[in-house]
Amino acid sequence: MPHTIDDVLPADPSGLYIARIWDPARDLPVPALIHQRAVWDASGLAPTVSELCDLPEVATALKALTEAEPWLSVEDITLEEQNTASAPVLLAPVDLQVIKACGVTFVGSMLERVIEERAGGDPQASARIRESMQAELGVDLTTITPGSDEAAAVKEALIARGWWSQYLEVGLGPDPEVFTKAPVLSAVGSGSDIGIPRFSSWNNPEPELVLVVSSAGEIVGVTLGNDVNLRDVEGRSALLLGIAKDNNRSAAIGPVLRIFDEEFTVDRARQLDITLTVEGPEGYTLEGLNSVSALSRSFEELVSATFGDHHQYPDGFVLYTGTLFAPTEDRDVPGEGFTHKQGDVVTIKNSHLGALVNRVGLSEELPPWSYGLRSLLDDVSRLRSDV
Repeated sequence: MPHTIDDVLPADPSGLYIARIWDPARDLPVPALIHQRAVWDASGLAPTVSELCDLPEVATALKALTEAEPWLSVEDITLEEQNTASAPVLLAPVDLQVIKACGVTFVGSMLERVIEERAGGDPQASARIRESMQAELGVDLTTITPGSDEAAAVKEALIARGWWSQYLEVGLGPDPEVFTKAPVLSAVGSGSDIGIPRFSSWNNPEPELVLVVSSAGEIVGVTLGNDVNLRDVEGRSALLLGIAKDNNRSAAIGPVLRIFDEEFTVDRARQLDITLTVEGPEGYTLEGLNSVSALSRSFEELVSATFGDHHQYPDGFVLYTGTLFAPTEDRDVPGEGFTHKQGDVVTIKNSHLGALVNRVGLSEELPPWSYGLRSLLDDVSRLRSDV
């Protein structure tokens, strides 16, 4: 790939960034604060990132850490791709939080899901359907508020034309799509490989803003995510969403969590632009953009659909908010659109949040997920005894 910690950390050193760092001296993961290019061990405040995000005034508590001597400098940290036995390693910045995701939250990606469905997962058929649909639709869906009376009228009109779809239901109807993206602790961070399973031949990255939500349902910060997607699998049936979304190394989050403070607020996060670059081993380059301001539902709507009287998350959760980006340009064969190749390097970036950089490999051949809840509980016990 190769990248360094400076390549992935946010450009603004003054932010409050929560990281998880593998400490080789203790042989365990440590929640940490990165601020002004210094690193503080935050395990004295809480032994997990989940508990840190649940502190009543998390920004204030993190700022108090900076009154002590730092644990490390950012230059001491390496990425997984450069891992050595002696250097601290940057991990995915979440631990006990449930990894949730919303889909079909942008009109552009909503229409692509409809096209996938009608194509039955066939990338060649999708080009013909896309052209036909754009000609026949005759309505600007970007101007319609999901769940509104106008949306209901459009639904009736589209049903009459034979164009209604389950994707339009969650894109325009009263309830958004919310699903569990990946098991707890299975996400990979910046500098790690991401996985596409062998059985998929049409797939793509999904650059997304990820909300960091406390156990009380409060949005306390944001980060970047890649909701790796298998278009051929989900296109055959939406009931295959679990197989399309949850595979070894198929959820990337990071590089760090940016916690809201006076300088960086939730309203600022609503206006972020997230860039995507895919660099192929054959010299191919794809670029894309996800403008968070184009979301068809607010952050609060997405969180309330996930958390409430109907569902609680005692360890908090992170929530992928969906993507505006859906690649349609051809990579190889005309009409087949974009799909990943092994060795692709995916960079999802925003100057306020850093860069989530991952190389694509086969899920079946990449290192298996082996660090689970039992391992974390053992390490938390050791961390507590050290404090």
